[in-house]
Amino acid sequence: MSAPVQTPASLVTSQLALLRQLEWRVRHAVENVLSGEYRSAFRGRGMEFDQVVKYTFGDDIRDIDWNVTARLGEPYRKKFIEEREVSLLLLFEDSVSLQFGSGAQSKREALLELAGLVMMLGAVNRDRVGFLHASPAGYKLQEPVRGRGQILHAAATLLGQTPPPLSSDLSPQSSGSFVPWRLLAKAAPRHSILIWLGDFPPRVEPEGWSVLSRRYQTMGFRVDDPWERDLPSDRILTTYDPVAGRLVNLNGASSAQRAAHAEWVQSRDGAFSRIFPDSLSRLTVRTDEERLEALIHFFHARMHAGRRG
Repeated sequence: MSAPVQTPASLVTSQLALLRQLEWRVRHAVENVLSGEYRSAFRGRGMEFDQVVKYTFGDDIRDIDWNVTARLGEPYRKKFIEEREVSLLLLFEDSVSLQFGSGAQSKREALLELAGLVMMLGAVNRDRVGFLHASPAGYKLQEPVRGRGQILHAAATLLGQTPPPLSSDLSPQSSGSFVPWRLLAKAAPRHSILIWLGDFPPRVEPEGWSVLSRRYQTMGFRVDDPWERDLPSDRILTTYDPVAGRLVNLNGASSAQRAAHAEWVQSRDGAFSRIFPDSLSRLTVRTDEERLEALIHFFHARMHAGRRG
């Protein structure tokens, strides 16, 4: 198991100005766009079972306990107590592949901004927020905390984490070997929201993921570079591949390369979908897209799906 890593205080301090800008944008979005939709989007699995009671007219039929109903011969339903606060736990899987970027930002920079926005969203809504940053160099765990100041400091700590060196030879493709999954299972209360942010290459489901999926409400956030979605077809591109550790030439006019690229995209998307089968638990944002706008659309979709359900 990788050892915990420390974050220099100077790196934490340098991130606070950026985070205060993100906080202002998030607060404006919550007050003018999201309103209560952020919290509504997380209802359902954030409910604590209380007891079984007799069903009465007007109760939600989705709460009927069919086993008890069949045994007693009259309808009974499950009664739940809604949790008063949301606990957010972010898993940031910091692989070397995130350091790729064909434009102004690398995928890592964009994904860290997305993580910062989520943490500020939790702060504005007075939730508990924590994170686990995992890389080939080790991990950093911040258990969920409450309060603007503490969450700001936690977010600055995450954004200040040193990227893994390009010489790192560990990869998450097989099982997420540098993520301390057992530690993650104990890092937050039951029914917390676990948001896994990473590159999500073609991979198998990590060992113990089914346990985490039952313990937490799980979501996956991914950032894609435009070249990953569609190779430019008008020229040969030379770029640095952080995984291979060398310069590579990409020929978008080559039918063989385009076919191989399409197969990789399909494999990657398929693996992402298998880990998060519910389409409303997956968010993919391009590096050239507005991250806050993507989050707003994500919460809108979850809220409206909840109403239809």
